[in-house]
Amino acid sequence: MDLYADETVVIAPQQRALVKTGIALAVPAGHVGLVWDKSGIATKTGVTTLAGVIDSGYRGELQIALFNTGNTPYDIQPGQKIAQLLIQPVQQITLQKTTQLPEADRGANGFGSTGV
Repeated sequence: MDLYADETVVIAPQQRALVKTGIALAVPAGHVGLVWDKSGIATKTGVTTLAGVIDSGYRGELQIALFNTGNTPYDIQPGQKIAQLLIQPVQQITLQKTTQLPEADRGANGFGSTGV
C-alpha cells in the first residue's frame, strides 16, 4: 500500500528527514510492516527510505525516514506518495550458538562472490 505525506517537508541534499503520514495502524501479531522506496521517486530524484521495519507492537503514527542522495533540495507536499508498506508474516526462530557451520557452495566468500 502507498504511504502519503501529511506535512510539507524540504529535504536538503545529502540530508535526511522524518516525514509524518498522519496514520497509525496495528500490524497483526506474527507479522511485520516493511517500508520500501517508491521506485519512481528513488530513481528520478535519489530520495530513498531508511530504517523501514514496523513491528506488531508499535501503535504510534507512522513516520517515514527519507534520505536525499541527490544534489538539489527535494520538496514534499501533503498528500504526496512517499513510500510503500508491505505487511508480511515473520517466522520466529531460536538461534543456537555453535563453533561450526554446515558446508555451503558459497562458503565465507563475501560481496560479489556470486557474480556481478
